[in-house]
Amino acid sequence: MHERPDPSTPGRLRIGIGGLATESSTFASHRTTLDDFRVLRGEELADRYPFLDGWQLPETAAGFVPLLHASALPGGQVTPDTYDTLEAELLSRLETALESGPLDGFYLDLHGAMAVEGRRDIEARLARRIRAMVGEDCLISASLDLHGQVSYELIQAVDLLTAYRTAPHVDYVETRERAVRNLVHCLETGTRPLRAWVRVPVLLPGEKTSTRVEPARSIYASLQDTEQLPGILDASLLVGYAWADEPRSAATVVVTGTERDVVAAEAQRLARAWWNARDQFAFCAPAGTPDWCIAQALASDERPFFVSDSGDNPTAGGSNDVAAMLAQLLATPELASGQRSAIWASCVAPDAVRRCVEHGVGADLTVDIGGVFGGGEPVRLHGRVTFVKPADPVGGDIAVVQSGGISAVLTSRRKPFHYVADLTDLGLDPARHDLTAVKIGYLQPDLSRAARGWVLALTPGGVNQDLHSLEFHHVQRPIHPLDTDFATGEPDFTPVILQPTPHESRR
Repeated sequence: MHERPDPSTPGRLRIGIGGLATESSTFASHRTTLDDFRVLRGEELADRYPFLDGWQLPETAAGFVPLLHASALPGGQVTPDTYDTLEAELLSRLETALESGPLDGFYLDLHGAMAVEGRRDIEARLARRIRAMVGEDCLISASLDLHGQVSYELIQAVDLLTAYRTAPHVDYVETRERAVRNLVHCLETGTRPLRAWVRVPVLLPGEKTSTRVEPARSIYASLQDTEQLPGILDASLLVGYAWADEPRSAATVVVTGTERDVVAAEAQRLARAWWNARDQFAFCAPAGTPDWCIAQALASDERPFFVSDSGDNPTAGGSNDVAAMLAQLLATPELASGQRSAIWASCVAPDAVRRCVEHGVGADLTVDIGGVFGGGEPVRLHGRVTFVKPADPVGGDIAVVQSGGISAVLTSRRKPFHYVADLTDLGLDPARHDLTAVKIGYLQPDLSRAARGWVLALTPGGVNQDLHSLEFHHVQRPIHPLDTDFATGEPDFTPVILQPTPHESRR
C-alpha cells in the first residue's frame, strides 16, 4: 500500500497513460484496418487530456507518462494484424517506460466494445497484459464509453472503472478526468477500492437508451446520488453494445468504493432499476419504415426535417456503404421528379467519387452506389455533379450528385455527418430541403438543436435496430429482448465483489 506522498513534490507518483479504442459491429461487412486508426504517441496525447498541465494533475503529486493511444471511427471488426501491431507498440512503449522505474498507476483509456476478428473480449486481454507488466501493486484505472462491455475478466484486471453518463456523449473529457482523479485519489490515500460487478441480461440499442429521455434519464441521474453516499467512490452503468455477438454483450453495473455493504447495495439497486425498466425503453424519436419516414417529412411544414438512416450509422459501427435509403428516395415520385427536395448523407463510393472528380462539377454521370464493403446491393444513380470537395481530412474526396430533387453525398472514405456545417460546406442547406436523411441514430447535439422535425428510419445494415433480425450465436442467453423466457423469474442481481490486495491472484 502506498504512503500518501508529499504534494509539494511534483511527480512523486508516476502514472502511465495509454489505450486502444473503437466500437466494432460483428454484423458489419466492413473491416477496420490500421489506416482507420488515428495513432497518438507520447506528447501527441496532450490534447486528449486538457485537465493535465505539463503532464501533471494540478494540486496533486501525480505525474504522467504518455505512451500511445489509438482510436478509430466505429466500424466492422478490427483485423487481427491491425490489433497486434497496435498492441505491440503500446506494450513496447510501456516496457520502455518501466526501464526508468516502476509505475504507481496506469490509466487505461478504452472504448469497451472493440471486437477483433476471431477473438473475444479483447479489452480484457489488453488489461491483463498491462497488468502482467506493471505488477500487482500498480493501480489500474479504466474509462469506457457508455456502450462498452464489462466482462468479469475485465473488471478482475483493473482496480477502478468509470464510464460516460450521457448519450449522445457530451461528457467524454469529464469521464477521462474522473478516471484519472479517482486513480490519483486512491494512490494518494493508499486506498485499494472494492469493486461490485453485476451483469444485467438486457441488450438494447443506444437509440432506445438515450439519456435525453426516460427511463434512462432518471436512472443515470441517480448515479450522482449514489456517489454522494459514504464509502462510494464511483458508480457506473453501461448499456452495452447491441451489435456485438460476444458472450460479454449485456448491460453491466460497476460500483467502486470502500464500504462493502454500501457498494453491494448500490450495485444491486442500479442493476434492478435497469432490469425493471426494460419494457419502458422506446426509440427516442418516432420510428418506422423508410417510406413512412419520407412521407412524414413531406407532410410536415417543419424545416429542417431530419431522417435518421439508422441501420448503417457509421458512428455506431455501420459499414457506411448501404444504399437502401437512397433507393427509397429515388422511388418517391415527388423527389425523383424534383417537385420536392432531399439530402442523403452519405455513402462510401470511391469509384463514383473518382469519376465525379475527374469529370468535374456540371457533369452528368451514371454511377453505382453502395456495397463497396459488401453492405447490400448497389443502387444505380444518374445525375449531375453539383459539388466536389477534395481531400476532406476524414472523408477523403467528397462529391454531391443531384438526381431529380435528391442530392446524394458520396465519399471516398467513411465519414459521419454530425454538424449542419458538414452539409452547408457542400452547398447543401437542410433548412432549404424538404428532408435531410443522415446516417445516424439519435441526433448528435448540433443536428438536434437545428432540427424542427425528426424521425428514425428502420433501415438495414450492420447496426440494424431490429435485433431479432440478426443472428446471435455467442451472446449469453437468455437476454432481453431476444428472449422472453427467464425460467427463474427475475435474474439474480447479487453483485460479484472484488477486493484486491497488493498480490491478488488474477486470471
